[in-house]
Amino acid sequence: MYLTILRHGETDWNATGRIQGQQDVVLNQRGIQQAQAAAAYLKAQQVDALYSSDLRRALESAQPLSQQWQLKIRPLPELREWKLGILEGLLRTEAAQQYPQVYPVYDEQQADGLIPGGETIRQRYQRAINCIEQLSKHHPNEHVLIVTHGGILDNWYRYVHQIPLEQARDWVLHNAGISQFQKIGQQWQTLSWSQTEHLQEIGAMAYW
Repeated sequence: MYLTILRHGETDWNATGRIQGQQDVVLNQRGIQQAQAAAAYLKAQQVDALYSSDLRRALESAQPLSQQWQLKIRPLPELREWKLGILEGLLRTEAAQQYPQVYPVYDEQQADGLIPGGETIRQRYQRAINCIEQLSKHHPNEHVLIVTHGGILDNWYRYVHQIPLEQARDWVLHNAGISQFQKIGQQWQTLSWSQTEHLQEIGAMAYW
């Protein structure tokens, strides 16, 4: 099974440092251009199925891909970003000031820290990995494309490379970055990570 994962394009909230979580934010103009560039970059590849987070920034990023291959977008809530409860919608500076006891859970990416109204990273990890592994079982020997979020990509990278959730991240997560993987038997391998060649004229940003 061959898997391509695209992180959604840029939003104004990415650019201004506003915490998105599962808020339904739309792409900005750069994000739309990034999604179109990603589709053009992948055009030569055969894709059999297209899945996306059901949040608009992911669905909008999937639209050019859907049009390109005439594939239906299959939205899945399991592919949503980290649910961040009371921190959603705040600038990082505001969140740190208003919730000094809670903000470190987000800022330090604490694996088991629970933000009121949200979920833990470990809970996000479990739903993301379960979802993607189930998709791999439904599509043996096919090429599946997923459009999702930075947090899901982070979890997936850790899963494939057997990196603990507690270990600090030292890899990048570009908006509209393209990552590709292959599953042989039960073993996953990374073929490429957060490719940005298609974004050279638009700008490749690595907002969290």
